[in-house]
Amino acid sequence: MIKTLAKSIREFKKPSILTPILIIGEVIIECLLPFIIANLINEIKAGCELSTILVNGGIMALFAVLSLTFGAAAAVTASRASAGFARNLRHDLFYKIQTYSFDNIDKFSSSSLVTRLTTDVSNVQMAYMMIIRIAVRSPFMFVFAAIMAYIMGGALSAIFIVTVPILAFALFFIARKAMPAFRRAFRKYDKMNESIEENVMAMRAVKGFVREEYEKDKFRAASGEIRADFTKADRIVAFNNPVMQLCLNLVMLFVLFVGSEMIISTSGADIDVGQLSAMLTYGMQILMSLMMLSMIYVMITMSAESARRIVEVLNEEPTLKNPDAPLTALKDGSIDFDGVSFKYSAKAEKNALADIELHIASGETVGILGGTGSGKSSLVQLISRLYDATEGTVRVGGEDVRAYDMQVLRDSVAVVLQKNLLFAGTIKENLRWGNKEATDEQIIEACRLAQADGFVQSFPDGYDTHIEQGGTNVSGGQRQRLCIARALLKKPKILILDDSTSAVDTKTDALIRRALKEYIPETTKIIIAQRVSSVQDADKIIVMDGGRITAVGTHEELLACSPIYQEVYTQQTKGGTQNEENN
Repeated sequence: MIKTLAKSIREFKKPSILTPILIIGEVIIECLLPFIIANLINEIKAGCELSTILVNGGIMALFAVLSLTFGAAAAVTASRASAGFARNLRHDLFYKIQTYSFDNIDKFSSSSLVTRLTTDVSNVQMAYMMIIRIAVRSPFMFVFAAIMAYIMGGALSAIFIVTVPILAFALFFIARKAMPAFRRAFRKYDKMNESIEENVMAMRAVKGFVREEYEKDKFRAASGEIRADFTKADRIVAFNNPVMQLCLNLVMLFVLFVGSEMIISTSGADIDVGQLSAMLTYGMQILMSLMMLSMIYVMITMSAESARRIVEVLNEEPTLKNPDAPLTALKDGSIDFDGVSFKYSAKAEKNALADIELHIASGETVGILGGTGSGKSSLVQLISRLYDATEGTVRVGGEDVRAYDMQVLRDSVAVVLQKNLLFAGTIKENLRWGNKEATDEQIIEACRLAQADGFVQSFPDGYDTHIEQGGTNVSGGQRQRLCIARALLKKPKILILDDSTSAVDTKTDALIRRALKEYIPETTKIIIAQRVSSVQDADKIIVMDGGRITAVGTHEELLACSPIYQEVYTQQTKGGTQNEENN
């Protein structure tokens, strides 16, 4: 885990190394100060001159300034190193997620990935800053102060060694009890964020069904569970400070009692007032360093779960990869499914697609009709290799899709979904996702073909109109037409419309289909639809049911031989006739 995280330090190695060096300098100076003070006390007791006091005072002032300088410089380098490390870590996580297939995304969930990019990275950043600063300071302070305490107090310093096993046991017990609570809390963070994300995305539905109070109760319960877990963990961790304070006070009491008795009984022969003063200071430094170590231990205990979750994302291997020598060009837009079966998870009991045999010539217009869950979307997702077939082979341009460079393949396939998203920015910026080099004339032409130019021109700012995140300030039909225009700007070899004209009227739907036929005749067009009118003029229509192809043919052929197609057609045409009569 540490090796994986360390890869994100990169250009911040210098401040990460410089911080411990500066801290060691600060510690050495701080440990020398009590020694100088002890000698000065003994000199004053012996009746030294004012010049001796001034010289020692000057040395102490110089050491204090140096200690402050080292400490301040270490604070700067530590903050630079930790902030830079966190930036690189977020960068690495985000870039890694971009390589994920849908299968990988399904494994984590979007809310969990957001938590790992934010809360978990912040926890690891704080732990890293403490590691390169306090985790270096504390052991060095303990060692140097213990050496100086032995030099100044001899056998009396053994009391500090006795306290170490006691504190170590207390720390181990605290961490062992607190870690499971922290682990549970972070898992519940994911669930709470998932609930928030779902609520915000479905806000219209929440308000439409007046479910605000239900959502509040659900959030209150999730938040309460997190509070309970963190309260339990913090309650356990809270024992750390009292244990430390108890040890500190007992040690100071022992040093004062035994040291004073030694001074009185030996008249300062074994230990003098100066040495006792230094022993108290070194004792405080030793125990404070142990307290800081315990604080680091608690922080690392809490952040260890965050680190594990981050490394889990970084070490996740994409399920889809480019071959060693990928093909970098598609010959044409022909598509072949040879004995294809597919399921979304190896644990799934049922295939989403089964025994698919399908052959589409380049430039054909193909309609796909079927009920919800019939496998229509699953079928087209295999074409651009968003998933890999579980069995069989999918070919595009005569080659197995797994033989292509994935970027080349996906650049040649444009998919317009029913719920395609628009991004925050102008209409032009959104359309240039299809072709970043597209001119204004090409953008307008694509919008005319998609029947979008009319409503865009009606906006005060035209193509410079700002689109809110998700396209919430345009209607569903307008959003679909803009997404079709965006896909047309790619000039793909294969265009897939996955129920992407469901929000437009039949007249506009027909105009879009006619424009596609005239504008991109060589492009293979696959139209998934619920309306027979959207596919009846296709070169061939595929009827799907239960993940299988039940019939393939033209509109007339299917009316003659496919019961499913006959039923859908009859229901829709009868409904249309009745509506016309009612009107």
